[in-house]
This record gives sequence, C-alpha cells and structure tokens, in this order.
Amino acid sequence: MSSLASTSHLQLATFALGTVGWILCTVSMGIVEWRVWHVANTTIISSGIAWVGIWKVCFISYLHVSPGYKELFCRKFSGYDSSIPQEIYAAQGLLLIAMFMGLLGLTATIFALRNVYMGITHKTLITRFFLVGGFFYIFAGLCVLIPVSWNFYSVTHNQSIAFPPSYYMPSSPAAQEPGAAIPIGIIAVILLLLSGTFSLSYRFLVTTNTVTKF
Repeated sequence: MSSLASTSHLQLATFALGTVGWILCTVSMGIVEWRVWHVANTTIISSGIAWVGIWKVCFISYLHVSPGYKELFCRKFSGYDSSIPQEIYAAQGLLLIAMFMGLLGLTATIFALRNVYMGITHKTLITRFFLVGGFFYIFAGLCVLIPVSWNFYSVTHNQSIAFPPSYYMPSSPAAQEPGAAIPIGIIAVILLLLSGTFSLSYRFLVTTNTVTKF
C-alpha cells in the first residue's frame, strides 16, 4: 500500500489544484466584474463606473431609477437579446459546462485516490479514473479559456454594446478595463490545465508485494 501510494503524490496535488481551479471557475462565473466601464455621463450612473458581467450589468445610482433599487442597480440579461454580444452568452454556456466537467474530474480523481490509498491494486480501474479525470480537467480549462480570452479581447478593443433603454447604460464607454473575473478565470485555466496534465501523467507502479488486477 505504501509503495502504491508513493506513486500518486503528484495526483494528490492534482486533486488540490483541481479543487481550487474549479472553485475559481465557479467564482468567476458568479461575479459581475467581467468588464469595468468608465462612463462620462454620471446623471444616472453616479459613480461613473458600471460593471458588465455575463449574467447582468450593475452600477451605483443615487437616483431612483427602478422600484427597489436606490443605490446598486442591476439588470439581468433576458433571453437571447440580439443587442447583447455573443461572447457573453457563449461565456454563460461554456462556464456552466466547465463547472460540470470540473466536478466530474474531481469525482474521478477522488475515486482513483481512494483506491490508491486503500491499497486496492486494480491497475486498469485506477489508471482509467486518472485518465478520465485528466481529460475532464483539460476540457474544463479550455471551456474557461475561451470566454476569458474572448471577453478580454473585447475589453482591450473597447468594443461597445447596444444596451436596451431599460438597462440605463450607454452604448459605448469612455474607457473600459478587465474586471476581477478575467484574472480569476485565467488562474482557474492554469490550475485546471495543470491538474489535467498531472492526472494524465500517472503511471501505475507494480511492486513485488502487491497483486495487480487488470
């Protein structure tokens, strides 16, 4: 058992990195700060800053622009509004897939590590779980990479969004910058890809003290 467990130290790190990467993926999906817009007209957007996420847009307003919202005003993206750019809707779907794939990767890693540390020397079962987990991690990392890169490109090129009037947002900002969700997403990508690489690198060690099942 100790010899078998000694071969999976890197995969134990895989589980730790994959867990953190999956959590960061979930965090980036939930926060609104994907794009930070700086606007010149502060009549409604009192702070001059608005946050554009993948689920909603928010800003601070000291005007009563909507019932129940006196300071922080948020408007959720409804349906597939043609005025909302495709990278936002793509980010919604891809991050949901990444969260699900990352969870499957963690589950596969847990099963593989359980067999290793319980001394269950079933070579095919352990190896397959690590391989499956690695593919899930890498697929999840790529699903995060696409929306993060796409939105970062849109920010750096100062692309505008034709918001409907009900959003109280200008179509173009005076300037914009990446929000906190983008660097969080980049870290998640790195951790998930590392987890996948480490998981795929597992090699089962056959020792004279164990009976290997194929």
